[in-house]
Amino acid sequence: MKPWWVQLSRYAAPHRRGLSLVTFLMFVNIVLDVLKPWPLKLIVDNVLAAESFPGVLSWIPALPGASSSTGLLAWLAGGTIILFAVRQLVEVTRGYAQTGVGTRMVYGLGAALFDHLQRLSISFHNRKQTGDLVRRVTTDSGCIRDLVTGVCLPLLTSSLTLIAMFAVMWRLDPFLSVIAILVIPLMGLLIRHYDRPMTESTWEHQQLEGDLMARAEQTMISLPAVHAFGREEYEEERFRVLSGQTLRAYVKSILAQMKFSTGVDGATALGTATVMAVGGLHVLSGSLTIGGLLVFLSYLLSLYAPLTTLAYLSTDFASSAASARRVLEVMDTSEGVQDRSGACALPVLDSGQRGHVIFENVTFGYDSDPAVLKDITLEIPPGTRVALVGKTGAGKSTLVSLIPRFYDPWKGRILFDEIDIRDVQISNLRSQVALVLQDPFLLPLSVAENIAYGRPGAKRNEIVTAARAANAEEFIDRLPDGFDTVIGERGSTLSGGEKQRIAIARALLKDAAVLILDEPTSALDAHTESLVMQALTRLMAGRTTFIIAHRFSTIEGADMVAVLENGTIVETGNHEDLIAIGGAYSRYIEAQFETILSK
Repeated sequence: MKPWWVQLSRYAAPHRRGLSLVTFLMFVNIVLDVLKPWPLKLIVDNVLAAESFPGVLSWIPALPGASSSTGLLAWLAGGTIILFAVRQLVEVTRGYAQTGVGTRMVYGLGAALFDHLQRLSISFHNRKQTGDLVRRVTTDSGCIRDLVTGVCLPLLTSSLTLIAMFAVMWRLDPFLSVIAILVIPLMGLLIRHYDRPMTESTWEHQQLEGDLMARAEQTMISLPAVHAFGREEYEEERFRVLSGQTLRAYVKSILAQMKFSTGVDGATALGTATVMAVGGLHVLSGSLTIGGLLVFLSYLLSLYAPLTTLAYLSTDFASSAASARRVLEVMDTSEGVQDRSGACALPVLDSGQRGHVIFENVTFGYDSDPAVLKDITLEIPPGTRVALVGKTGAGKSTLVSLIPRFYDPWKGRILFDEIDIRDVQISNLRSQVALVLQDPFLLPLSVAENIAYGRPGAKRNEIVTAARAANAEEFIDRLPDGFDTVIGERGSTLSGGEKQRIAIARALLKDAAVLILDEPTSALDAHTESLVMQALTRLMAGRTTFIIAHRFSTIEGADMVAVLENGTIVETGNHEDLIAIGGAYSRYIEAQFETILSK
């Protein structure tokens, strides 16, 4: 497997032009840094000490008004200001460009990670915490910016600055230059000693932060239950405990970085003190001028700045590595259904002919063992209403989840209009399947946008027509802004029956060939159920419908009943025939009546 930084580099490739501009401006800054100390040296050696200007700078005394010492001081002071102004302009431009490029890279990686997460299987998401995944998308995706603009570019520019500064310092005093770079081996030892502790502690902190976000997200979603059972203090204590663990991990990572920082600063301080002492001796011996020593010390600071930057890159690299590890953990996950090579679209058929579904010897489970569905064989002709009956855990919801390919069977196959669904483009297959669940999922969008979620290009009159057919138009018109009313998170501002009717309107507008109803009326009162059932009757007309229900009223109207026990189909037929047989279905209906009579 390629190193993590190589895997991430492909997300920086589209931003080559911006990165090239940032790199060029960094090179300009290096040149300006090299020139920065020279006005001071010229003032000390060539103005105050009255030495002749070097050959390459002999033109300076010929400048207007530079014939006197005062004029030379003015020109050299002005040169310092010009160098400062140009450097600031270059630095501001570079910072602006770098921020833009870095932000675009972060959003690009975040979008790629978000897209990949959407395509992973439901079972993957069932194993993961939503809050932690959100943190990986919104926070950990910053690793690409940290890697490129926080590690790679500083590595390049600091290395070049180091070479440039050392070359100039060597011209001034080779012996002092050798002393100055003796801190490099010491820094190398510090990096080797602290690199692993910094990486591991940073990764641990980020993992715990993801858990903390997940804990907060879970509690917010479950607030009604928290309030109902008076568990506020319990949840607060759980959050505090995890917060404490996160804090300790953060302190541990900061402590490792502080130890490393102290060692680096100590090494540069030792090197500076040694150069000052030896350089002073060189001035006293006459082998180095005072101006030369001042310039050398100035360059020493400029030498140690990139050296320090290079040393601290290990800290930034550790942070980037920890975040990248979390990002690539998801990106490297390939589980989930995918389009086969050469996948096709379903044939376009007349409304009365589409929606022919066949299960052939289908076996499936969520883990390696045991199987939830075992050797299921079932044929549902177009337009048939089939009720799936059985105890909780019999495999009813699992069976219908295979139709839109939320999962693929372990063995056997499923045919949709005589084509194996694994040979059909996933997007095309799912466009022909509509779902109405017991707890319909609504987004915090307008009512119209929720209805048109399966057909975002639908016109307003089509949306209104679907709402009218779903018995939803009347209550929608009573909302503050009608169809433009923005509903709460998960439809919290609507009643259960209102949410169901919006979900039915959404399914009507989608006009899919196959409809899946997963206990759509189980939580409704009698009056609301009547309104919903009227809408469902309109929705089911002419569609192949799978109905998961426990209520006798819902089952009785089905064309076919399939009874599941322990993942196998034990009986199929219509209601009257199965009652006459007196088998599993009959016992199930009798249990329903006994439950009703006991209430």
